[in-house]
Amino acid sequence: MKIKFLPIGFALLIAVPLWAAEPAEKSKEPAAATKKMPTLLTDNSPVSEGARPGSVTSYADVIEPVQKAVVSVYSTKTVRQRVNPFYRQLFGDQIPPDRESKEKGLGSGVIISPDGYILTNNHVVEGADELNVLLTDERELKAKVIGADPKTDIAVIKIEGENLPVVTMADSDKLRVGDVVFAVGNPLDIGQTVTMGIVSAKNRRSVHILDDNKGYEDFIQTDAAINMGNSGGALIDAKGRLVGINSAILSPSSGNIGIGFTIPVNLAASIMRSLIETGKVSRGYLGIVPSSATDELNEQLGVAKGTRGVVIAEVIPDSPAEKAGLSRTDFVLSINDRVIGSPEELRLTVAQMLPGSIAKIKIMRDGKEKSIEVPLGQLTENPKALFTGVNVDTLTDETRRSLGISRRINGLIVTEVAEDSPFHDNFSANMVIMEINRQPVTDLATARTLVKTGRNLLAVYDQGGARIIVVTVQ
Repeated sequence: MKIKFLPIGFALLIAVPLWAAEPAEKSKEPAAATKKMPTLLTDNSPVSEGARPGSVTSYADVIEPVQKAVVSVYSTKTVRQRVNPFYRQLFGDQIPPDRESKEKGLGSGVIISPDGYILTNNHVVEGADELNVLLTDERELKAKVIGADPKTDIAVIKIEGENLPVVTMADSDKLRVGDVVFAVGNPLDIGQTVTMGIVSAKNRRSVHILDDNKGYEDFIQTDAAINMGNSGGALIDAKGRLVGINSAILSPSSGNIGIGFTIPVNLAASIMRSLIETGKVSRGYLGIVPSSATDELNEQLGVAKGTRGVVIAEVIPDSPAEKAGLSRTDFVLSINDRVIGSPEELRLTVAQMLPGSIAKIKIMRDGKEKSIEVPLGQLTENPKALFTGVNVDTLTDETRRSLGISRRINGLIVTEVAEDSPFHDNFSANMVIMEINRQPVTDLATARTLVKTGRNLLAVYDQGGARIIVVTVQ
């Protein structure tokens, strides 16, 4: 982006003192007539003064207190530039050692408690070795990560402080398309900036921003300008209340084109509470495989044409759903009086509920409505799984010694491959995954982001040699 700076002209008036030397000869020309300055019409009153009743001329009184609670978040992380292990095998010690460099990042955050808890995005703090928070009063404070949830792109960090300015949270479920909103953050590190727009859409659940983490999407869409550096900043309503945490934009050029996405504050707040209390996110588990409803399917199931809902395609054995009596082909209408219109909405609704809580599920079965109460289980995700049924771990010096693996080989070591894993033929125990899609593998979190749907190219070290394999992820 080019910025053109316009020169500012200064009129310099030099007064000649009365005792200055007179010219040798006075000019005989008559003195030029003084030009009459035009009369300028000015009004120095604030724009809101004297406004007609009911008219809105400024949101300054709404925005000013919010600005104090929105901060800039600066991150620093160490990036290790590894040399391809194939070159090391060919040239040995002639290849220079791996290099380390510092990578800096910028985002925004919102103070939500007087003692320094801050909401921001996971991608703002992910992998950071050091975090610094800049307040609007120019104080710069160290911050620590309390917890992060890649599946919603929410993170909670904390600074040490007292009586810090905070924002008031609204109920984001009550937002309507057309509501006026403001995005507050630090785009491109030019300083805190406020932009204005409206809620363009709600419940954007298939944007595919969080696909790498199999995440939960329920974005607010806005045309308020969001740019790089706004991530983690505030989306504010016309009453100055927090309605969302700015997260991403859709753009062909990485610049704003009026399609921005914000995480609803209701979702962000539920994740925040869990992270502060336990350092992790606990999600409810129902145990069904939902399928989208169609008019043809509705007719076969005795459900009126156009009825919103989802069809249970499969019930997981020994799951809370099976124990409560849910069955295949049950038509789910609502959960806790919340209408369920898609599989994504069902997944998000259940995930937002706590394990052990009761899900009151209204279904249609054989043309009749029925209510079933299901005590939810806890959604467990294998913390060591890279692919389904394939567990990996960090390659330690002890593991190297026991397996005779050279220090020149880096990556993740496969520790277990389940018999029923769809990737059973691709992997074996003690195999080292060095690269995924031509990118070096440093840790499990990074490796997961490198895996994509479709064909993946992996460089692996197995039985004393390196080779390339192709792994297809459905």
